[in-house]
Amino acid sequence: MSASKELPDWFPYVAEDVLRCCRPEPGLWVDLGCGTGGLGLALARASNSTILLIDPNADALAEAGEKARAAGLDGRIVPIVACAEQIPLPDGSVEAVASRGSIFFWNDPPEGLREVYRILRKGARAMIGGGLGSSYPRWARDEFYRRRNADVQAGGAEAIRKWEGPRRPEWMEAQARAAGLRDSLIEPTPPHLWLLFEKGES
Repeated sequence: MSASKELPDWFPYVAEDVLRCCRPEPGLWVDLGCGTGGLGLALARASNSTILLIDPNADALAEAGEKARAAGLDGRIVPIVACAEQIPLPDGSVEAVASRGSIFFWNDPPEGLREVYRILRKGARAMIGGGLGSSYPRWARDEFYRRRNADVQAGGAEAIRKWEGPRRPEWMEAQARAAGLRDSLIEPTPPHLWLLFEKGES
């Protein structure tokens, strides 16, 4: 993407949506596929909960740890090297799972969603998908997608297919069905795409 104009950090806006949609109890929260921890750190700043940063990339987690220390949040940030399909946490152990942008790269999205469901406590929610946050400034949103679309277009037809294929409500709905999720909600309002679900009693 062009660096011609710096865009506002979107993670605080996404964190606002996670808090509004998931209404998590204090405790252990997960940023799954966290990369360098942008969403997890935003959630830590907005709460007193402990945030588990889970990602298969140890280097990205190390960078997240540095950011947490610089922000004085390292006491509530726990990095875990793992993939979505094999989360090393007990059943029913977390109050919320949030994941921005990673499901499109999971090796087995339905299995990853089943793992998310497994680690949620009863009544807890997960928010999985992509977007910049519902209150992200319109000018910045338009510029972000202009730059992103230019990058994808530059990659040619195959890059366009790989990028656009999973970023559709139909794709997300198919993953939820394959995972056996019941009563899941899809928020497909362009340019957002989120899957929201709650751990039921069964």
